[in-house]
Amino acid sequence: MSQQALTNLVVRRAAGALGAFVEGVSLKDIAESEAVYVAVHQAILEHEVLFFRDQQMTPALFAAFAKRFGQVLGHPAYDTIADAPDVQILESTAAKPSKIEVWHSDMTFMQQPPSYTLLQGQIIPEIGGDTLWSSASAAYSGLSAGMREMLRPLWAVHDFRQGFRESLAEPGGAERLADTLALHPPVVHPVIRRHPESGRLGIYVNPLFTTHIQCISARESQALLSLLFEQIVSEEYTVRLQWAPGTVAIWDNRVTQHKPVNDFFPQHRRMHRITLQGDRPLSANSDTGENTCKP
Repeated sequence: MSQQALTNLVVRRAAGALGAFVEGVSLKDIAESEAVYVAVHQAILEHEVLFFRDQQMTPALFAAFAKRFGQVLGHPAYDTIADAPDVQILESTAAKPSKIEVWHSDMTFMQQPPSYTLLQGQIIPEIGGDTLWSSASAAYSGLSAGMREMLRPLWAVHDFRQGFRESLAEPGGAERLADTLALHPPVVHPVIRRHPESGRLGIYVNPLFTTHIQCISARESQALLSLLFEQIVSEEYTVRLQWAPGTVAIWDNRVTQHKPVNDFFPQHRRMHRITLQGDRPLSANSDTGENTCKP
C-alpha cells in the first residue's frame, strides 16, 4: 500500500510564493509509510505550507500524522481532547469569539519556538473563516540587498505578555496565566533567521509577539518593524485557504507567518491543532552569530 500511495501522491502548487495541495495520499499513509513521509516532508520544505482535503477527522489519527514531523509541544492557553491530549481545541462561538486576528509565527515568545503547526477543520462556518499564510523567506528575498545586509546582524525581543494581553486583561486572566508568565519571560531572537534544513533566510519578527529591536532607538525600532510587518503581508507573498471539514494544513513556523480571518461571527468554528517542538534555541543560530548587543 505504501508504494501505491507514493505513486498516487500529487503536489499541486496553491500560489506563487508558497503553499501546495497534497493529493492522492491520506494522513494514515503518511503516518505509516516512511517513503510517503519523506516525500511529504520534502514538499513542506519546498512549499512551506501544505494542504490536504477530505481527511479522516479522528483526533488519534491526526496526532499520529503530526508525530511523524516531531515531538508534540503543549500550549497553556488552549483546552485539549480528553482521549487525545496531544490535540488542542481552537473554538470560536457567538458567546466566546476568537480574540486573535494578527499575523504571527506561533509561540515566538519561547526560547526554542515550535517547528511545525498542524490544523484540521472540524466545524466550519458556511461563510468566512479562511486562513492566510505568508512566506517570510520570499518577503526577505524581496527586500533590497542593502536592507537585507543591514537586517542580518539585528536581534529583536518577543514577549508572551504582548501576544496574550487580551487574555491577561480578562477577570482572573493574570492569575490563570501566572505560571506561564513565570516560565516565559521575554526572549531575544535574530531578526533574520536561517532555516536549519532548507537554508533559506526569512524575516523572523511578527506583530503579535515582537516588541522591539535591540540596540537601536525606539523610534528606529518602530519604523523598521512597521516596514517588515508590511513587507511580510504583501499580497505576492501570501496564500489563502478556504476551510472545509476534514481539511488539514501543516506549516513551517520557521519560515512562514499566518493569520486567521475572523469574518464569520456569529457562526461556529472549531479546529483541532497540534504544535511541534522546535529544533534548537535560536541563540544557537550560527549564521547570525552571537547576540553581542547589551541593552
